[in-house]
This record gives sequence, structure tokens and C-alpha cells, in this order.
Amino acid sequence: MEWILLVLLGVVAAMFGSIVGLGGGIIIVPALMLLGPQLTGAEIDHATAVGTSLTMLIVTALASTLSYAKKKIVDFRSGLLLFITSGPAALIGSALTGKLQGAAFSLSFGIFMLLMAALLIARDYMKPVTRQWPIERSITDASGQVHTYGYGLLPLLLIGFAVGLISGLFGIGGGSLFVPVMVLLFRFPPHLATATSMFVIFLSSILGSGMHGWLGEINYWLLLALVPGAWVGGKLGAWVAGRMSGKKLLWLLRITLLLLACQLIIEGWMEL
Repeated sequence: MEWILLVLLGVVAAMFGSIVGLGGGIIIVPALMLLGPQLTGAEIDHATAVGTSLTMLIVTALASTLSYAKKKIVDFRSGLLLFITSGPAALIGSALTGKLQGAAFSLSFGIFMLLMAALLIARDYMKPVTRQWPIERSITDASGQVHTYGYGLLPLLLIGFAVGLISGLFGIGGGSLFVPVMVLLFRFPPHLATATSMFVIFLSSILGSGMHGWLGEINYWLLLALVPGAWVGGKLGAWVAGRMSGKKLLWLLRITLLLLACQLIIEGWMEL
């Protein structure tokens, strides 16, 4: 039964992550921390939850990227530019995860999740900036529609570093920050931002999980159960994202994040 629940957890987390470009880790990490005794019969420390989640994100992001690539909505050039700084930053964040004490990690992660839930709500009411960026890009999707957007190289690299650091530290993939920034600041079309974000998450997760593996912070038995669900969920999420707005699922995700964040903050506060 525990294995079935872990597979289902991988499916749900990866599906949500693929639809909105989160990567799924923002659900996997708190779920493993809070439900460890029910899922495995023992507590799962935060470093292991982060390392296992980040490794699972490799599969989730790869499945999503391959699906989005078939629709020609992945900007590989911009994604590689983001990876120049997000990759090394993911290594740094991964190395710092174990340095945080349990209570400090629960509190900081809970507060971060609250901010992400607020950002997911606020972005529906925010409009992209009208600034003319020095680098203009355009991409033609599988339907023949041309999408135009732009960015500055330095802001792009700085954002990549910040998101990569948070990704490695919390094991969330970074899409929760990448997507709104790409849409609101650089005027990426939402579906293009989501697809490109998943590509960057795939590359950064390889480096971040490598660091966690070197530090012994990956539970490979958990990973074995989560990976099949992550692959299916990543594919399913990309399929759903191409056929619906995802607004109802997005609201469900927001509520889920709020509940998980409150639980982590309460537990972290009680451990202080």
C-alpha cells in the first residue's frame, strides 16, 4: 500500500508541476517530511526529502520537456542562458540544505511556500512590463503561431542564479519563480515560459541532485517508487496543459500550498 501511495504522490506532484511549470518538488518535499511515518514507517529528514525530490525532478522535467518539445514551445537558447547561472547555484543551494536545522528548514520552507501561494494568486492580476529589452526573441510553435518576447542578459543571469539557489536549497525545481518572472518581466507567453522552465529544471536538477547524492541525502528506495509516477505525471501534465487553461487546478494547487505551508510553519515553530 505504501508503494502505491508513493507512486500516486509522484503522479499528482509531477502533473501539477508540469501544468504550471513548478516541477512538482514543492509538493513532494513537504509531503515526504509530513507523511514520512505513514509512507515509510519512519521520519524522513528534510535533507533527504529535498535530495530525493530534486532527483525525481530530473524524470518529471525530462518527461515534460520531451512533450513540450514536440509542440515546439521550448526556447532552448534562453533555457541554456538561464542554466549558465542556475546550474552552479543549484549546487551551492544543495550543499547548504543540510546546514539548516530541522526547525529552521521547516519555518523557512513554510514561509517560502506561503510566498509562492501569494505569487500564484497575484500573478492573475499583474500585467507584463512594457519595457523594450535589448534582446528580442521570437519562436514559432507547432500550430504556426509566432510568439515575440525579450530580455536583458544580466537580469536573466541574475534571476537564473537566484532561482537555482532556491531550487537546490528546497528541492522545488524553481519553476514557481521562473514562470511568473518570465511572463511578467520578459513577456514570455505562459505556455512557452512553462515549457522552457521545465527544460531549465531538468538541467539544474541533474547538478543539484548530484550534490545531494554525493552528500548521501537521497533515499533511493523512495526514489524507485516515485519515479514511475513522476514520468506518468509529467507526461499527463503536459497533455492536460495543452488542452485546458488549468485555472481550476491552479486554485487547487494554491490551496494545497497554503495548507502545507501552515502545517510546516506550525511544526517548525513548535520545534524551536
